[in-house]
Amino acid sequence: MENSSRVKLLERTGLVHPAPKSVTATLFNGSMPFFLPVDKVQVKYEMLRSHLVDARTVREAAQEHGYSRASFYLALAAFQERGMTGLLDDRRGRRGPLKLTAEIIGYIRAADPSLSGAILTEEIERRYGVRVHRRTVERARRP
Repeated sequence: MENSSRVKLLERTGLVHPAPKSVTATLFNGSMPFFLPVDKVQVKYEMLRSHLVDARTVREAAQEHGYSRASFYLALAAFQERGMTGLLDDRRGRRGPLKLTAEIIGYIRAADPSLSGAILTEEIERRYGVRVHRRTVERARRP
């Protein structure tokens, strides 16, 4: 893959390093086109490798690859837990399905208005097996 195509793909998928100019590791000096400082996943991998294989300190490895020590440790934990996929950024936004289905919302809106959000929360958990926060129930009551 040509580097310009690769960069475009990285941009489209949100995998561009946030500060490619801060990547000062020798591998990314431009002499080997395979190593692109804009490739966030490749930079993270090489950062970890430089520490684990080349015995660079965490501070050196992080700094040379444009990351903080805290980011290094987060990347390391994610890599140890999930392998290469751990080097991808976590998806932003809601995780998993919404707890309030159309059926539960209908139940909330049809419930006696004198029932508190806390009581409705308990009823929803008992009836549907779903635990929701009292405030979620109160918001769902609004038309």
